[in-house]
Amino acid sequence: MTSTPNPPHAARYPAGGLAFPHRDLIGIGQLERHEILFLLDEAEQWVALNRQATKHENLLSGLTVINAFFENSTRTLLSFEIAGKRLGADVVNMHAAQSSVKKGETLIDTAITLNAMRADAIVIRHGSSGATQLIADKVDCPVLNAGDGQHEHPTQALLDALALRHALRARGAAAEDFTGLTIVICGDILHSRVARSNLLCLQALGASVRLCAPPALMPVGIEAMGAEVFHDFDAALEGADVAMMLRLQTERMSGQFIPSAREYHHLYGLTKERLDRAAKDALVMHPGPMNRGVEIDSEVADMIDRSIITRQVEMGVAIRMAALDVLTRRARGVAGWGEAA
Repeated sequence: MTSTPNPPHAARYPAGGLAFPHRDLIGIGQLERHEILFLLDEAEQWVALNRQATKHENLLSGLTVINAFFENSTRTLLSFEIAGKRLGADVVNMHAAQSSVKKGETLIDTAITLNAMRADAIVIRHGSSGATQLIADKVDCPVLNAGDGQHEHPTQALLDALALRHALRARGAAAEDFTGLTIVICGDILHSRVARSNLLCLQALGASVRLCAPPALMPVGIEAMGAEVFHDFDAALEGADVAMMLRLQTERMSGQFIPSAREYHHLYGLTKERLDRAAKDALVMHPGPMNRGVEIDSEVADMIDRSIITRQVEMGVAIRMAALDVLTRRARGVAGWGEAA
């Protein structure tokens, strides 16, 4: 299997490098609808590869990808590492606890150091909003945002969209986008970069998005981004096609945002009874990690016919393979992806 710069479905977007003219992937907010569709379509070949016995290509052979994670991660780091290795790249993981940032080195100094190592792509995860862009401005290679503060987590939104599209197709829908769907995102919206990226991505693909959270966990003025805001989870779920649950990010909280986990579950936990308020066969999503018994019951998380949580994990590797492939095409001299494209 080889990467297809201009696949048969390319009529939806411009040819060559114009299909995705960005050097970096910092946020969904920087992308046009056709650019999102392009990345989703590019990921399909990697979904197929990852389901084969032999899961390896040499597209990025000789290239070095640095995963610089200044914030703890298991799922995202592992996914990016697998993605890079399956494409044949040399992958180096840099953990915050082992970095000179812990010794007082500034983020800009770290960026300069990484750039001097002549990496071909750098994946950044950082606890401060804007840190990824700061590094991208200081290096010569593509930068992928693996989550920065409360700003964005673009590959999470893309993998969620890909998982949802696959689930809809498995039910017989000819789903290219999500026009007509109503999607509820419920949980700690205030601290969630996943919520922000998903809101932008899902709306760009035609969905109506409802955000639901306790008042203390709902960003002020979020309505300006086009979402319908709810504080009553039961009301938010009425007729919804998808329920996406988010965990409480207690590590980002300073102060008391909820009375207790038990009361939060009573008001905002997704139970089987509460899910019955949604549309028949409504799908259940969660970007992980899950707090079972808090934002979601195990009975719901493990529903074979409704939950697509494990499918989200699977799609994560494919989306990250697509992102690494696309962002390195200019450096690799792929036809139509030169600087003038």
